[in-house]
Amino acid sequence: MRPERLPAADPAALALRLRQGAAELGLVLPEPVLRRLLDYLALLAKWNAVYNLTAIRDRQDMLVQHLLDALSILPALRRRLDLDRATVADVGSGAGLPGLPLAIVHPGARLVSIEPVGKKTAFQRQACAELALTNIEVYTGQAESLARPCDLVTCRAFASLVDFVDAAARLTGPTTLLAAMKGQRAGLDAEAAALPRDCVVEVEPLRVPFLDAERHLVLIRRVAPATGAAH
Repeated sequence: MRPERLPAADPAALALRLRQGAAELGLVLPEPVLRRLLDYLALLAKWNAVYNLTAIRDRQDMLVQHLLDALSILPALRRRLDLDRATVADVGSGAGLPGLPLAIVHPGARLVSIEPVGKKTAFQRQACAELALTNIEVYTGQAESLARPCDLVTCRAFASLVDFVDAAARLTGPTTLLAAMKGQRAGLDAEAAALPRDCVVEVEPLRVPFLDAERHLVLIRRVAPATGAAH
């Protein structure tokens, strides 16, 4: 159900909504983390007015469809990884989603945020500078040009699972978890079936607080063939 509208750009109300949404996800956000997330949101809204980083203009909608949407994947990832020690690559990160919120909540993670569009990486670098985010490297270019296996590779709204797995090939090691954020469940089975045979796939439903829309997280691991198999 869509939440009741807040007074325009009311910082206290936005902070309360962020706390409420995080609590629904089972996340406890310390005050410095909460402030950084809200400061990131404010910078996104400011830059968006000039550089058109996202089609979402309203800050309340940004909080739900960008911040809480990004945070909604953390419970599933925390069950599989120690995010405070993880190396993470965010492929096609746009304005830094979901990578920057993940790196804000887990400052022990080391993130490379990969985006080919210069104005979007310029925004990310400015956000990292203003928010003193020292655990993030922003890379302008294609993921295929980086050879750096990570513990986790994320993407949001990538064209297809096959394209994501292909783009992330040089970021993928023997234990890497690939995590693709998707919308509706329909069509995901067909996408998964088109993946290489060494891909093991899980699909986990997500619930984004205050958002009445389907969200899913597709988790992929590439499994090496068993040694000693008969020829």
